[in-house]
Amino acid sequence: MGQTRFSQHRLKKVPTVDLSLEDYGLLFRLAESGKKPQINLNAQSRETGVQPTFNTIAEIKGTEKPDEYVMLSAHFDSWDGGTGATDNGTGTILMMEVMRILKEVYPNPKRTILVGHWGSEEQGLNGSRGFVEDHPELIDKIQVLFNQDNGTGRVANLSGQGFVDSYEYLGRWMNKVPREITADIETSFPGNPGGGGSDYASFVAAGVPAFSLSSLSWDYGTQTWHTNVDTYDKIVFDDVRSNAILAAILVYMASEEPVQVSREKRIPLNMRTGEPTEWPTPRSPNRRGGLD
Repeated sequence: MGQTRFSQHRLKKVPTVDLSLEDYGLLFRLAESGKKPQINLNAQSRETGVQPTFNTIAEIKGTEKPDEYVMLSAHFDSWDGGTGATDNGTGTILMMEVMRILKEVYPNPKRTILVGHWGSEEQGLNGSRGFVEDHPELIDKIQVLFNQDNGTGRVANLSGQGFVDSYEYLGRWMNKVPREITADIETSFPGNPGGGGSDYASFVAAGVPAFSLSSLSWDYGTQTWHTNVDTYDKIVFDDVRSNAILAAILVYMASEEPVQVSREKRIPLNMRTGEPTEWPTPRSPNRRGGLD
């Protein structure tokens, strides 16, 4: 349907050129009939060498428990075929809007509120893994983390990520969110710990209650994910607004919670076999882009 999935291109020496189905069919028919069509390409590029990537961190300092943290999370990088609107521009603007709301209506939170906009997520969660590895002193002090990644739709699924008591505190906090926002959210408790896919998994592996605010598809997987059509016009701002309300209330409730929430873990299950398996282990980031 006109998309190019850029993350599937692995050639390093031979240029890759994509033609739409319609143009390819035309060229095929011309060649088959002996017309000998010619294609002119104008492909300008240059090698810029190794470039740095980075995380962008912001905070609202806590007043009563400044050394405990509630975290927001989204990755800042994207594939360069489009502008990365749904992967993960909508996650980034969601977390920025939540911080704007909280700064205005909750300027003196009980706990410090952090937001991480991670670099190099698309190459293996490198930004968030780097943060976890570089800041072990913070890991035990993070109350919870909320991550959003998979598109522009309203939040539709929430898993407990294998934390046994997650149903209790997430349930209480979500009860404070307007019913029209939570009515269609499906929950699974305690769930299984996520081993990858997005940045919350970097924190889950380290034992942090970290949760994915998983959204409706809006053709994310089939149309916009890692493609050239992941552009601004695909954003559904009514859904992003709904998600901002949800996340802001969850962060407020997590910050105001009298004590740190339980980190008790279940024994994960292999969902295909039903057999017990191991909790994910923290992985080091790739800090040199495979150049070591």
